[in-house]
Amino acid sequence: TSPQSYSNLNAPRAVTYSAVIYSLRALCDTDMPLNQGCLAPVTFVLPEGCLLNPGETAAVVGGNVLTSQRVVDVVLKAFGACAASQGCMNNLTFGDETYGYYETIAGGAGAGPDWDGRSGVHTHMTNTRITDPEVLERRYPVVLRTFSLRAHSGGGGAHRGGDGVVREIEFLRPTDVSILSERRAVPPYGLAGGEPGVRGQNLLLPAGGGAGPTVSLGGKAFVRVEAGARLRVLSPGGGGYGAPAEAYSGGSRAK
Repeated sequence: TSPQSYSNLNAPRAVTYSAVIYSLRALCDTDMPLNQGCLAPVTFVLPEGCLLNPGETAAVVGGNVLTSQRVVDVVLKAFGACAASQGCMNNLTFGDETYGYYETIAGGAGAGPDWDGRSGVHTHMTNTRITDPEVLERRYPVVLRTFSLRAHSGGGGAHRGGDGVVREIEFLRPTDVSILSERRAVPPYGLAGGEPGVRGQNLLLPAGGGAGPTVSLGGKAFVRVEAGARLRVLSPGGGGYGAPAEAYSGGSRAK
């Protein structure tokens, strides 16, 4: 691991334990009750004040929703179990003095030795569902312009990674917007010759489709947007598994 971060990506020790126990249980070909005994054979080396065992004053919100996912990536890759999933929850919040809204956005799942990755799903350290479009637009001053799969964002391979999603929201009045996400610089890895998934993007589009530039917000940002501006989140695809040449042509697994 690394030293404790000044950012909010520190993962409390309990979150680190949870990510590891999830990964190990997923590798076992048998059902077992979730209990502390599952970790009896595991030795953790977590120095005080590190990213995965921070001090009491460390900021930790990103540790639960982002760093935990990357711990899962590390464990599953060490065992060669499957390619990386989107490695993120794409945490989006927006609001003003009168309301607040928070959602997490799905992406692509990694492929494995005998399966293609699922598209447009949450994976690993999350279990949230997104708000129905009708409810979102009725309760909040926004319009959901696009919510679809992000075609061809999964990595190629004998088994393809799942595709991410495209989610575009238009804000009907000035709004504070925050995005906390990962896999915007380094793509989800492929395995056994499979190709990586496509990296995510967070784009701010000018109001009314005007002449202003489309701005990339990076992985983590806070912005105040004007009425009519749109946020387009393109979530990462999952990595592919196996060399693309091994894929059979004409099927869902072909590159």
